[in-house]
Amino acid sequence: MAWWSKAEARSAADVAQQMALQPLAELNARAATHLAEDRPDLAVPLLEEAHAGCLDRLGATHPDTLTVAGNLGVAFIQAGRWRQGLGMLDENHAARTRAFGEEDPRTLTAGDALATAYRLAGRSDDALELAGTVTAERRRTLGPMHPDTLTSRMGMALARAATGDVESAGTLLRAALNDAEQALGPRHTHTIALRTGVAACYAHLDRPQDAIAMFERALADSATLLGRDHPDTVAITEDLDNVHSPERFGLTASVAA
Repeated sequence: MAWWSKAEARSAADVAQQMALQPLAELNARAATHLAEDRPDLAVPLLEEAHAGCLDRLGATHPDTLTVAGNLGVAFIQAGRWRQGLGMLDENHAARTRAFGEEDPRTLTAGDALATAYRLAGRSDDALELAGTVTAERRRTLGPMHPDTLTSRMGMALARAATGDVESAGTLLRAALNDAEQALGPRHTHTIALRTGVAACYAHLDRPQDAIAMFERALADSATLLGRDHPDTVAITEDLDNVHSPERFGLTASVAA
């Protein structure tokens, strides 16, 4: 939560508020760790407590309350609590639009999260429309190779795949992968994620050898960057094992229960 790390000069009241809010920051940080470990069951109650504290002390429209609310929406989705997660992310995106404007980076971040949730919940057309809007704005303001733009480009490609057009999705992902390799290098989390996306498309398009080569490269890079026991590396290993069962990748079907 960015507001606890600002370095500008503060009044005595500001310092007192910062100290009062520190426990909420710690809840958020612990929740972020649990989400990175794929433990939303542990993250959700921490974020619920942090969100309640922010509502009480800062109000519903404060930027920092909106940050926690977005995190909680993502945690709900990760925990499989789809109705709560979609509702919270939808409201969070709308609230940020009202507070910051449609083109503000904070609003675009919320739009990216909501588009992903739409895709996972089977609302592929809504996902594609929103992801396209976010991607276009980030291209305009940040350029095509910025990490945030690459994230949106991947989301837009996956939304395209969810509509059934895996061929076009693969083309979009390969273009984004090429840009990520140039801008970030081969052993970056964005590059690795894009490479696994391309591999999944190859598997779906009945190109198993190309898929295997891509997954193996992503696995080696992830193991070097993150370690073999990291959840991302383990997930790539599982993808490689399932290369002949492309339906497991969920490119063209929702994963919502």
